[in-house]
Amino acid sequence: MAADNIYRFIHIDDQSVTPKYLQLTNSIIKGMEEGKIGKDYLLPSINELSYELDISRDTAEKAYRHLKGLGIIGSVPGKGYFISQTDFFQTYKIFLLFNKLSQHKKIIYDSMVKELGEKAAIDFYIYNNDFSLFKKLITDRKNDYTHFVIIPHFLEGGENAHELINDIKGANLILLDKLIPGITRNYGAAYEDFEKDIFNALEQALPRLEKYQTIKIIFPSYTYFPEEILKGFYSFCREYAFNYKVVHSIAEEPIGKGEVYINLMEDDLVVLLEKIKQTALKPGTDVGIISYNETPLKRFILDGITTISTNFAAMGEATAKMILSNQPEQTEIPFTLTLRPSL
Repeated sequence: MAADNIYRFIHIDDQSVTPKYLQLTNSIIKGMEEGKIGKDYLLPSINELSYELDISRDTAEKAYRHLKGLGIIGSVPGKGYFISQTDFFQTYKIFLLFNKLSQHKKIIYDSMVKELGEKAAIDFYIYNNDFSLFKKLITDRKNDYTHFVIIPHFLEGGENAHELINDIKGANLILLDKLIPGITRNYGAAYEDFEKDIFNALEQALPRLEKYQTIKIIFPSYTYFPEEILKGFYSFCREYAFNYKVVHSIAEEPIGKGEVYINLMEDDLVVLLEKIKQTALKPGTDVGIISYNETPLKRFILDGITTISTNFAAMGEATAKMILSNQPEQTEIPFTLTLRPSL
């Protein structure tokens, strides 16, 4: 069978974060599942595919390598690539929508992919904390997904997000990282209890915090971080009689002896470290540092920065297990405190 019509079945979405070679792979598998691409179907050459889809030759070659590794396509020297078997099915069609792309979100994604294996086709999108883009991405989607997996964090305008999410039909729903009020449909979740978890983490750090007088949390005024973090921070400081302050701009904040700084944003951590460097204060003795979300570099900066972090790999694993078992549960993923010399 000739390959002249295959481009009707292949869709490459430049808005998607899903690697293009996987988009190409998933499109061919979907064409097989729908009976549009049969056994012995002759596929375009790598050069033709690259030209017609405006993708790199490496991307096209990687897609064919992947399909060959799955046993879906074969090749004959001088004749090209063809469909060798059609009994491969992707059981799960997942629409994955994250607020931003970061090292921590990549851990969630990689953990999900590892658990789900090759039986899942994932369309991965980023809305950059912008509710208008969030709304457009959801409303533009076709109703052929088995699951919608969503991280709902917005800088502004997300008050009605629950209404949009409640209108998702014909697919299972899983919320990640944060619960939002107003969801009336059945759903699963792998989430953080920000208020309780920040309190508990600081309580675990109490023996080291006791040598300081004041705790300051760097919480930018324009941020997607939930207010529950501040509620837990306030509760801890009042419970244990610490002076406290919410700092909206670390660039304008003087650094004083006997103070602990909790930073949420990576950019703020850089500014904080630079400001401390300009003083004679010693981190871990005169001034304390606690950083939100673990990264590999924080093990080495200043001989180690204390972190409060979610287990993002566990969040991804919990999500994948809900998909595979078809049992939506609401699983709390608690914060973990890692004590290092910065405190």
